Amino acid sequence: MTLKERLHLYEKLMRLDKPIGVLLLLWPTLWGLWISSYGRPNWVILWIFVLGTILMRSAGCVINDYVDRDIDRQVERTRGRPLASGQVSAKEALLLATVLALLAFSLILTLDRLVIILSVPALLIAATYPYTKRFFAVPQAYLGIAFGFGIPMAYAANVGAVPLVAWALVLANVFWAVAYDTEYAMVDRSDDIKVGIKTSAITFGKYDVLAVMFCYATMVGILAGVGLRFKFGVLYYLGLLAAAGVMGYHYVLIKDRERDKCFKAFLHNNWVGAAVFAGIALDLHYRY
Repeated sequence: MTLKERLHLYEKLMRLDKPIGVLLLLWPTLWGLWISSYGRPNWVILWIFVLGTILMRSAGCVINDYVDRDIDRQVERTRGRPLASGQVSAKEALLLATVLALLAFSLILTLDRLVIILSVPALLIAATYPYTKRFFAVPQAYLGIAFGFGIPMAYAANVGAVPLVAWALVLANVFWAVAYDTEYAMVDRSDDIKVGIKTSAITFGKYDVLAVMFCYATMVGILAGVGLRFKFGVLYYLGLLAAAGVMGYHYVLIKDRERDKCFKAFLHNNWVGAAVFAGIALDLHYRY
């Protein structure tokens, strides 16, 4: 196998060919960076977080595939993944994940000490997430914590502390992650039942669509509360309204539980995160 072919396999293992995961991890981090800096983020800190997000999401994908390699071989959609198909060895995957995590850690060494301290639970949560699918009825909630941990780290980088509002944003992200990852899990429900892993789509059963919409509504409600706390203006709430409109479209996509449309709804969540961020950024820009 040539070096180019090997690097291509690593790219697939890190999901660099599928950027949706990076975006779903990046949007809440940007929410935290913008709000904690009152819309004036330090550009060095911003790029550290953007690059760190890409590296940690890549490391998380490698770890996830390492843990799930035997399961992935039994699922039609995932059996062609580099680890499941045997094209990349388990030792290679662990080495790659370690290198990616160390690169991400090296980026934050110049930041506030609290950021470095918070990076430890962030790494542990990311590394242990794949195991929650064995015993936790709604592992998507754990994923939401993992994907939202950039928020307290952003606050730590900008203000040297993690106030209550940061954890409110994390909670909003948890509900968002349960919503979009349930849509994703609805695609693989039959395969997941067969291999015996747990997902929110299985746990919610016939109430899966209702649960998704409830989580979306709760997310918007929490973010509206954050807006009241910070005295955000019309632009912020227009962003939330746009996000709610996208969520309404997702209901149209998932209501009949068709696999392709559920997957489309999952991918479309990029626009939910973008709408919320646009509201935050525009409101703070015109206010300050």
